[in-house]
Amino acid sequence: MNYKDIIFGKVKEDSSLTDKTLIKSLKKEGHEFTEDMFNKTLLDLEILGLIHVSWIAKDTRKIEIASKYEENDEVELQNKEALKNDYEASFPGTENQI
Repeated sequence: MNYKDIIFGKVKEDSSLTDKTLIKSLKKEGHEFTEDMFNKTLLDLEILGLIHVSWIAKDTRKIEIASKYEENDEVELQNKEALKNDYEASFPGTENQI
């Protein structure tokens, strides 16, 4: 079993936890990680879109499972609506036929 599987499995069990809690839990199960390996694995999992890591204090990170559905921000929604309107407007004579 590789580091990613071990850490992701533990985060998946709890869905949200701090890095310190995760390290303690992994040590209880007999898994030892260097700080560099732990940080690299968290980064890899975040790049893969499996987890989200955020700072909640100066030396504490919150680790949680990434949501399957990304929230759309307001600008993105406006851009999609504008593209839809532009596309529909590109067909002359169909404004009132719907």
